[in-house]
Order: sequence, then structure tokens, then C-alpha cells
Amino acid sequence: MELVILGSAGGPQPHPGKAAPATAVVVDGDIHVIDCGNGVGRQIVAAGLALKDLRSVSLTHHHVDHNADLGTLVHLAWTAARCEPVDLYGPAPLTSMVKQYLELNTPDIDHREALGRPALSGLFRPHEVSGPGTVHDTDGVRISAGTATHPPMPSYSYRVDAHGRSVVVSGDTARCDEVAELSRGADILVHEAYSPDHLAEFMSGSNTRIERLQQHFAQAHTSAEDAGRVATAAGVRTLVLWHLIPWQLPDQEYAAQAARTFDGQIIVGHDLQHIPV
Repeated sequence: MELVILGSAGGPQPHPGKAAPATAVVVDGDIHVIDCGNGVGRQIVAAGLALKDLRSVSLTHHHVDHNADLGTLVHLAWTAARCEPVDLYGPAPLTSMVKQYLELNTPDIDHREALGRPALSGLFRPHEVSGPGTVHDTDGVRISAGTATHPPMPSYSYRVDAHGRSVVVSGDTARCDEVAELSRGADILVHEAYSPDHLAEFMSGSNTRIERLQQHFAQAHTSAEDAGRVATAAGVRTLVLWHLIPWQLPDQEYAAQAARTFDGQIIVGHDLQHIPV
């Protein structure tokens, strides 16, 4: 099993230094993507992976930096010779989103199907997640969903287990016991992280008032220090800090904040990073 950080920045704005949030867990050559922000197809290829090996996509929630390329990713895999269905997991209205994507892209789809490709609609296999539990258990890979805290919308974390190894991706969440419980005994926890002391410094150009932004982060996101607390409570071996806000902060600063509360291995996530599990 291998974890690949496809995109490590947080937030919807494209950044010159880091790609939008996305991770991949690769098991026996199959790619299981968790979250797919803008540009994830290119990131998969840049990481040395093959789009035709896409097996599943799990969405933590429906913010644009986490779901922007859901339809596009499967569509691109289809153009790269993927013929087998791709299982999609995420909160409602996932099924209707897939239907609308196919309708929106009818001109391109009709053209390529006329050239002999199998029906693209057959590659989309959506499954709506409505609560914690196992969502995928096929070919020795089990994916489990756990409740996260990211008001005002439903949000989930995901755990991938295979070959006696395990990876958890938090998605967007405030510090919560449910994520720690889902991560219990996992080898790697990929957890979002922000620096409370640096929000105002790096987000002065935001249209949102800093005070309101700080309040939102306190209710819906996790500081690097609290990510360390979650990792400690879960007893994980390695904490990977991801969905970094602000992304410009040096690695040493993020690692130092998490190290206040976690004494295991800490990795600050970078785009296209391959991490053995």
C-alpha cells in the first residue's frame, strides 16, 4: 500500500505553490482517490500513476476544493482507456451531481462514444454516504466512512484498510472524537491543519472579514496542534499534515506546532509525495 499526496493546499483559490486537496491510496496497482480538487487528473499523471487504474473516488464533502473534478476525473480516466466502473462515494446529492455532469458534457461524450468507446455513463457508479460505516469492501480493500465536523454541511473522513495496513484521511473537520476513533491504530493519519497565529497575516486580501474567518476556522477546521492531539488519541504511527492553511508557512513551523501534542513521526504534506504505508 502506498499513500500519494496529490494536492496539499487548503481552500478554493488556486495557488502557485501547491495543488488543490486530493490524496490517493494505491493498493495492488488500483488507485483509490480521496477528494478531488481542481487539476487532480494531471496530478495523478504527474505522480507517475495511470488514470486507467482509477478504482474509486471518495468525497469527504461538497466544497469546491474537494469535489471540483469528480466528473472530470472519471471522464479523463475513460479517455485514458478505463473501461471498468469507478465506485464513487460521498454525501448526497452525489447521484444527481453525476447525472448533471453527464448531461453537461453530452457533446464530448457523444463524439467519443461514436468513435467506439464504451458508454461513459457505465463508468460512474455512485453510492451516497449517509452515515459512518463500511462503504467499500472489494478485492481485499475496505473503505470506511466516519463522521467529521465541518458545519454547515455533512462531512466524512475515510479509512482505507488493505494487507494489514491502514490510512485515514480526515477531510475538512474541526477536532473531533469521531475522527480519532476512525483512526484508532491506523498506520497513517492524513489530517488537515491550519495555523491560528498566521491566518490574519496571510489572508488579509480575503473578501471575508478576518474575525469572521477566524471564527469559522475555530468551528470547522483543525489547528496543527489539535491535529497532533487527534493523532495521539488515535495512537497512529505517522501524522501527515495536509490541506495546509496558509500554504506559505514553512514546514518547520507546521511540524513544530503538531509536535507539541504528538511525539510520533510528523510529515508535512507536499504535492506528488509518495509515502509507503
